[in-house]
Amino acid sequence: MSTPQQKNEVRDQWLDKTLRPSEWEEYIGQEGIKTNLHVLLSAARARGHAPEHVLLYGPPGLGKTTLAHLIASDLGVAMKITSGPAIERVGDLAAILTNLGTNDILFIDEIHRLNRSVEEVLYPALEAGVLDIIIGKGPSARTIQLELPSFTLVAATTRIALLSAPLRSRFSGGVFRLEFYTNEEIERIIERSATILGVPLTPGASRAIAQRSRFTPRTANYLLKRCRDYAQVHNRPLDTKLVEETLALLGYDAVGLQETDRNLLRIVIEKFGGGPVGLSTLAAATAEEEATIEDVYEPYLIRSGLIERTPRGRVVTALGYEHLGALPEEPHQQRMGI
Repeated sequence: MSTPQQKNEVRDQWLDKTLRPSEWEEYIGQEGIKTNLHVLLSAARARGHAPEHVLLYGPPGLGKTTLAHLIASDLGVAMKITSGPAIERVGDLAAILTNLGTNDILFIDEIHRLNRSVEEVLYPALEAGVLDIIIGKGPSARTIQLELPSFTLVAATTRIALLSAPLRSRFSGGVFRLEFYTNEEIERIIERSATILGVPLTPGASRAIAQRSRFTPRTANYLLKRCRDYAQVHNRPLDTKLVEETLALLGYDAVGLQETDRNLLRIVIEKFGGGPVGLSTLAAATAEEEATIEDVYEPYLIRSGLIERTPRGRVVTALGYEHLGALPEEPHQQRMGI
């Protein structure tokens, strides 16, 4: 029997699919990528061929999966969805590729986690449309080459640096980086989502949510749903005051920092004099993994101007001190040895 928490997770997953744009006109932001993809898809459609393979990369929650769905919808073909960790063996990849229809889309999320032996088998499939399978072992081993239907690989990753150079070079259709959204774009996304959810909200409320959404649509939709729940439980209109109460309850401050973010800033200031401090030292002091700090916390703190990354380590900026209501112990120039 499902627990209330599991039911809520299923409900939120269903809502995420409902809020996902189904047409290009509904997809807000990433204008450069949309223009390039429009040219790529239109040319392929005119030739009657499958588009070339595409790689999308950038922080989580910016719309990589949504773009893959829009590409498949635009072409009117089916899309097979999988992920790098799910393809453990060559046989798994063979089963997926041989079940694709002509011109179908194969979407591989987190492709940087693909097994290296599987990656080697993927190369001829991408370049020549064939799958080389070795049957048997030792002297009796033989290679079977299977012809594959034409298909397009749309891959997504949050860590493009972990992709091998040979794999990156196979994406002849383009390698596109998704950028963080502006607050104005996030406001438009929130207003669209609120309309779909049937939740009336004031312009001030959408602006208050956007300011705390960390420039990410996924976070914005999550905060909107939590504000909707709070408004429903307390039978109140979803206005700016309610948004501030809800997000304070969730631990979000005025610029979207949570307690873990603020704790990282405090540790750099209180234990290391504002920095510079190395990543490994900071990880030990915060009891977090280096990858978590580098991939989860740092990008938003840097983009918000609260910390900066220097050759000597991480340094809290004057804006970071101001946000926590702290005063630097010494001028920034002296800390940097200037």
